[in-house]
Amino acid sequence: MQIKAEQIQKIIGGNVLFEGLQVEVNTREHVAIVGVNGSGKTTLLQLLAGSDTPDKGRIIKSKEATIGYLHQIPQYPMFSVKEVLEEAFAEIYTLKAKMTKLEQEMQLAVTDKVLQQYGHVQEQFMLQGGYEIDAQLAMIANGLGITPLLEQPFSSLSGGEKTKVMLGQILLSNPSILLLDEPTNHLDMQAIEWLENYVRNFEGIVIVVSHDRHFMNQMAQKIIEIEDGEAITYIGNYDAFVAQKEAKVEQQFAQYEEQQKKIKKMKETIKRLKQWANEANPPNAGMHRRAKSMEKALARIERVKKPLTKKKMNLALTMAERSGKEVVQMKGISHAFEKPLFKESNLAVYFEERLAIVGGNGSGKSTLLKMMLGEIEPNEGVCHVGSSVKIGYLSQQFEHKNPAIRLIDAFRESVSVSEAEARHILAQFLFYGYDVFKKVKDLSGGEKMRLRLAQLMYEDINLLMLDEPTNHLDIEAREVLEETLETFEGTIIGVSHDRYFLQKIFTKVAWIEHETIQVFEGDYEWARQKRLEVAKEPVIKEVPEKPYAAKKEILIEEQIEKLEMKLQEPTLAKEQRQKLEQQLEDLYERWIEGGTKNAKN
Repeated sequence: MQIKAEQIQKIIGGNVLFEGLQVEVNTREHVAIVGVNGSGKTTLLQLLAGSDTPDKGRIIKSKEATIGYLHQIPQYPMFSVKEVLEEAFAEIYTLKAKMTKLEQEMQLAVTDKVLQQYGHVQEQFMLQGGYEIDAQLAMIANGLGITPLLEQPFSSLSGGEKTKVMLGQILLSNPSILLLDEPTNHLDMQAIEWLENYVRNFEGIVIVVSHDRHFMNQMAQKIIEIEDGEAITYIGNYDAFVAQKEAKVEQQFAQYEEQQKKIKKMKETIKRLKQWANEANPPNAGMHRRAKSMEKALARIERVKKPLTKKKMNLALTMAERSGKEVVQMKGISHAFEKPLFKESNLAVYFEERLAIVGGNGSGKSTLLKMMLGEIEPNEGVCHVGSSVKIGYLSQQFEHKNPAIRLIDAFRESVSVSEAEARHILAQFLFYGYDVFKKVKDLSGGEKMRLRLAQLMYEDINLLMLDEPTNHLDIEAREVLEETLETFEGTIIGVSHDRYFLQKIFTKVAWIEHETIQVFEGDYEWARQKRLEVAKEPVIKEVPEKPYAAKKEILIEEQIEKLEMKLQEPTLAKEQRQKLEQQLEDLYERWIEGGTKNAKN
């Protein structure tokens, strides 16, 4: 089994997207495609799927290959969700109909011919998994979290729900080549982990376009980066790719500098030879020949490309005057909309803590943030925000009261600067030229997020509240945001489905589940393991590559160091000190276990 893109050229809107692009994926390979926004990742998937055609070159795939690819949501006006999923079994249902017809014929008269036909059709039905379709459908629907939707009309679903159902249909069709474009969008953590495990065990070819770094770490054996219209392949998962790419860029830069020195020296030598030849009396023909020969050699040198340095957002968040020790106190919180979200739940957040709020879709994560912002009053209990707390809020939905306002004017509403200075600031957030005059309503999700980050940089804050901040941001922008948050000296409270982001930034987790808020004094991965131990659920083993594991060990040591310094503070509340001591004890256990494993290896 193989799928291959050979010498592909693709031009869109006069821009050359690909030129001589080569991609090859073989049997059972699981590959992730990465690249900056606009580099052509989705276009490549469309070409591989056959839903688009190249201007030059060809797509080659094995004759027996079947492709599963979700590129647009079809219309199913009179179908229930279950019926849409059952479309994956169209061939099996055709065989079932033949079996039913033959069974009816056999009730009238049993002949050898009919028996032979029935046996053949039944064998095909069995080989194609006809007797397992109900179990398969239930397994996929449960994994993706769409079981409650099965009897609903497909047309009544939201865009995100329709996407999940169509993903389910593709998985049920069991293709030999699975093409997935941002498959973790619209899924909650439980569904993402299920899909991760499904993809990891998938026996065919998997090609994924994703911004989810943790997902790529778990499923990818190979990373294909699209850069300047070319495809470069790296062996390993996402973290392995990052390490290899950094080493490659460093090596390329060293080669470039070395070659530039050589070229400069050759040019100086040529100039000197010509000068000496002309100054000689009579002019020295031999030196002229040497200079000419060196010029030809210089022209023949294959130039090493200077490594491109991508433009990144220039984001810096500084804390205003520090808040009091108690930032947020929630006591006896109960709240419900159509169904209960929390019952008699408690949560405390202290200055400088990094709290992640996680839970399934609809569990009440954003509601909890809105209570802290004072936008929602709990039905029961108290939500108190401490003294001198100044909040900077980054919402997943950026709405403006005047959608027709220009980007630059929306920015200047909250930041008092001249238009020229505003253009200079916005350029640091990758808004160049006429970009600043776009209307807010015409901005993409990523552009709206960058605009809000630019405004946030000039706000007077000591508590950052983040609601899905990495949504719509490409990987480079996520990394800039992470680097900035790591140096922010105030308190951070965040809601996110991005597990890589959660693991990197947060040291305390509030997990909303079964109408309660369970607090874990530790990072996301530790909280996930503890939660599963308490629930006695089977833990899906994750085997990160070595670069990823190394980062994890460094993080543990850093957390130990931070906690030890924190415990030296004489003003710590007794309850907080006890929690921190317990967290420190657990971290030491993990650190020692890690060291023992490494020693054995």
